Amino acid sequence: MSILLSKSSRVLVQGITGREGQARTRLMLDYGTTVIGGVTPGKGGTEVLGLPVFNSCADAARALGPIDISVLFVPAPAMKDAALDAINAGVKLSVLVADRVPVWDAMAIAAAAKEKGAAFLGPNTLGLASPGQAVVGMIGGRAESAREWFKPPLPGGAGVGIISRSGGMSSSTAYYLGQAGIRISSIIHIGGDAVLGLRIPDIALLFEQDPATDAIIIFGEIGGSQEEELADLIRAGRITKPVAAYIGGKAAKAGTRFSHAGAIIEGNKGTHAGKVAALREAGATVADAFGDLPAAVVSILRAKGSSALMTEAERRAVWTTAVTKIEPNKVAVRGHDIASLMGKVSFGAAVYLILTGRLPDEKVGRLMDAILVSSIDHGATPPSCLAARTVASTGASLSQSVAAGIMSINRHHGGAIEDCARYLGSIIERAASGAVADASSRPPRASALDTIAAEEVARIKSTGDRISGFGHRIHTKDPRTARLFELAVQAGLFDPAQPNAECRMPDAAASHIAAARAIERAFADIGKPLPINVDGAIGAILADLGLDPKVFNGIFMIARTPGLVAHVVEEQTREKPMRRIDPVNHAYDGPSGN
Repeated sequence: MSILLSKSSRVLVQGITGREGQARTRLMLDYGTTVIGGVTPGKGGTEVLGLPVFNSCADAARALGPIDISVLFVPAPAMKDAALDAINAGVKLSVLVADRVPVWDAMAIAAAAKEKGAAFLGPNTLGLASPGQAVVGMIGGRAESAREWFKPPLPGGAGVGIISRSGGMSSSTAYYLGQAGIRISSIIHIGGDAVLGLRIPDIALLFEQDPATDAIIIFGEIGGSQEEELADLIRAGRITKPVAAYIGGKAAKAGTRFSHAGAIIEGNKGTHAGKVAALREAGATVADAFGDLPAAVVSILRAKGSSALMTEAERRAVWTTAVTKIEPNKVAVRGHDIASLMGKVSFGAAVYLILTGRLPDEKVGRLMDAILVSSIDHGATPPSCLAARTVASTGASLSQSVAAGIMSINRHHGGAIEDCARYLGSIIERAASGAVADASSRPPRASALDTIAAEEVARIKSTGDRISGFGHRIHTKDPRTARLFELAVQAGLFDPAQPNAECRMPDAAASHIAAARAIERAFADIGKPLPINVDGAIGAILADLGLDPKVFNGIFMIARTPGLVAHVVEEQTREKPMRRIDPVNHAYDGPSGN
């Protein structure tokens, strides 16, 4: 968990067509942030980095749906209008990057945000980051450095939350804490102007409610009263988590501007000594030197027994994996002890676990088993089998021969699973968006899926295009397909009584099985039956199970490997070396089936 920002947060970039907007959008995309589009008035209808550009946030919201965060890379004089555009479009958090925003403009933004129940960060902010999930703004500078510097909490574990009044020190504080073996839940640069949106006390209260934050770290500065207000919250018992801080500007005198407009001492207010005293009297730990802060945080976390502290092995690691953890006498796959899984879960369930990080229930595990069994072999004619047997015939080893077969599984052999899933996904998106050529032509009680499917069949008929996952060169009614759909119904993935209902799995937005059935019905309606084949069925089911289509070819490889092993061993033991293998004319001489 994190505050304000997660991997699923839908982010809009205002000013995306500018040099800064494009550079920072690339950073955010590279880190994994869900950037859905951008806004530049007058540039609507264009694209930047493959993202659609709109003339306003209202246009973007109408086209893209709800927007969680908008980050504004616009000049200070244009900030008010851009921020009001975001707030009025329903954006709940705006990140105002530019400095020197006029005070009256910042006050107008604050008033509008309050009226609409929205919030903003900045002005004069580098943004925020949730390590391991997303970055908004420019914290870290590059995706590679952000990944290297900011150590995220382990799944279900905790980190420390960083609140900084300095942009540069936001990243530096996270970096030095990481070097000390401390995990970070969120990094928030509140901005350096005199009038701000979210301030230190506001962010601290969010961290107090965040189960993934075990301590609150402050990089404070002279000027203003934010640190003193935090001390008041600690004394009042509203902040109970440990607080460690460093306050910059110790040598500054009254009237001195330290770094930016929000850090000015006026008379006896906002002094370094006053802030340090207030925090210490409230029970916070305040480091006299910035270099002492990491050790102070380590001591706090160690006393608490916090999972935010990395082990020595984790500190030494130069890269990480979330798949398997090896310890003396223990192997854990995606957090599950493998010895405990043995004899308890099926191989299909284990495959689902290692690919998704989630252990499925028994019915879904049985469905995954069925998918693997359905593809274990399809005779000697597929390219993978012919390649494996041909290489085996040369005297190659088992591993070399099987590898040759695996390497032949590509776009046109095995790739139909992924292709069909993506095709069905496009139909679902069109149906959801109402992208129907002529909605008035929809028959009574016909679903949007049926209408889109009818349009697709008409298009295919006119162009002669082929669609992956439908039809078969041998089978007119593939028994594997029927059995897979039967098990999908048993797993609660699809209800034949409601063929157009949404998928009920948590990670699948709509039913790919329903889309496949709609295509089947549309072909049947024109008297040209084209049933979904086993590859299409597997693609639809895996997509409805919430798996990433990128792994579908890999699942086919896992399933086909035992069959390739059997063919290679048979070739090595029954056939003459370097024989000429006929790809079609062969006969079966094994046991008769039941």
